[in-house]
Amino acid sequence: MRVVIVTESFPPDVNGVAHCALQTARHLVRRGHDPLVVAPAVAGATDDPDADAPCPVVRVPSLPLPGYPQVRVALPSRRLAAAIAAHRADVVHLAGPFVLGVRGMAAATRLGLPAVAVYQTDLAGYARTYMGTGEGAAWRRLRAVHGAADRTLAPSTAAARDLETHGIGRVRLWRRGVDTVRFRPDLRDDALRRELAPGGELLVGYIGRLAPEKRVELLSGVCGLPGVRVVVVGDGPSEPALRTALPGARFLGRRTGDDLARIFASLDVFAHTGPYETFCQTVQEAMASGIPVVAPAAGGPLDLVDHRRTGLLVPPDDPTALRDAVASLAEAPALRAAYGRAGRTAVEGRTWEAVGDELIGHYLEVLRERTAVAA
Repeated sequence: MRVVIVTESFPPDVNGVAHCALQTARHLVRRGHDPLVVAPAVAGATDDPDADAPCPVVRVPSLPLPGYPQVRVALPSRRLAAAIAAHRADVVHLAGPFVLGVRGMAAATRLGLPAVAVYQTDLAGYARTYMGTGEGAAWRRLRAVHGAADRTLAPSTAAARDLETHGIGRVRLWRRGVDTVRFRPDLRDDALRRELAPGGELLVGYIGRLAPEKRVELLSGVCGLPGVRVVVVGDGPSEPALRTALPGARFLGRRTGDDLARIFASLDVFAHTGPYETFCQTVQEAMASGIPVVAPAAGGPLDLVDHRRTGLLVPPDDPTALRDAVASLAEAPALRAAYGRAGRTAVEGRTWEAVGDELIGHYLEVLRERTAVAA
C-alpha cells in the first residue's frame, strides 16, 4: 500500500503524536509498504531533521504556537495536496488531526481517497486549560474532520466513549505499542541513582512535557515527603514555575533513547499527573521498565493501570491523594517490586509490531469498504 501520513508533529519533536507517527512509518516500511510523511517544518534546524527518517518526509511551512514555541502549527500550503497526489496514495492517515490534518482530510476528499483519522489529543481539555473556554469550538472542529474520515481510531476506551458522546461515529479502538527491548528493568543504574539521590532517597519520577495541562505542580506534596526525591524529565513552558513549585526536585531536561530508558529503570515510582491523556505512553514505558505507576483515574491510564496490581489510580487533580499514594508505596518495597513485575508482564505483548499490524488491518478494511460501496 501507498500511505500518506499527515501528522501535526514529527521527530525531532518529542511528544505522543510525533512518536506514534514515526513508529507507524517504520512499521509500514518493515512490512513492505510505501509511506510518505507530511509534517510541519522544523524551526532553526542546522542539520537535516529527517536524515534518519524511515521514509521520505515533506515539510510544510509552520509557525510556533504563541506561548508554547516548542509546538509548531502548519500554515496553508499547496505542498500537502501535491504530495498526496504525487505519492499516488491508496489511503491517507491523519495523525492527531486539527490544523494540518483538517487540510489533509479536505485533500483526501477532493482526490476521492479513503482516510483513517487517529485521535490522540484531548483538544477540548487543552482549550479549557489554556483559555478557560473553547471546548465547544474544539469539538466542532474535531467532528468536522473525524466525521469526514472513513474510520476514527481511538487509543483508549475512555477516548472512544468521549468521541461517541460528542457525535463522532465509525470509531474503533487502536492502542499504542511500547518498545519492551529499549525499556526494560535490567537498565537500573546504581551510579545514576547515587547521583540523583546521594542520601539514598526514594526516586519518584515524572517524565513528559512541562506544560499547564500536565499539572506537574501536583507533585509539590510529594516533594515534602521524608526520604523522597522527585525527578522531573522533560521541557516546556511551565519549567520556570515548576522549579519554584517543586522544592528539592531534580530537573534533568529533555532526554531520549537509551538515556531515557536508563532513567525510567532507575526510578522507584513513576508518577503521572495529567488528567487529559487519551492514552499516556510514558505509563507504558514505566511499566515496561518494571516500575510501579501512580496516575490519575481518568482517560488513558484507566486502561493501562490495573489498580492495586500494577500501580495505583488516584482522583484527578488531587495532590493529597497523589502524595498519599506515593507515601504508601514508599513504605512498601515488596509491593513496589510486585507492581513492577506485574506491569512488565502486562505490556510484554504490546509491541509496535503487533499494533502496527492492527493498523494495517484497519487500512485494508477501509479499502474493502470503499470498494464495496463503489460496487
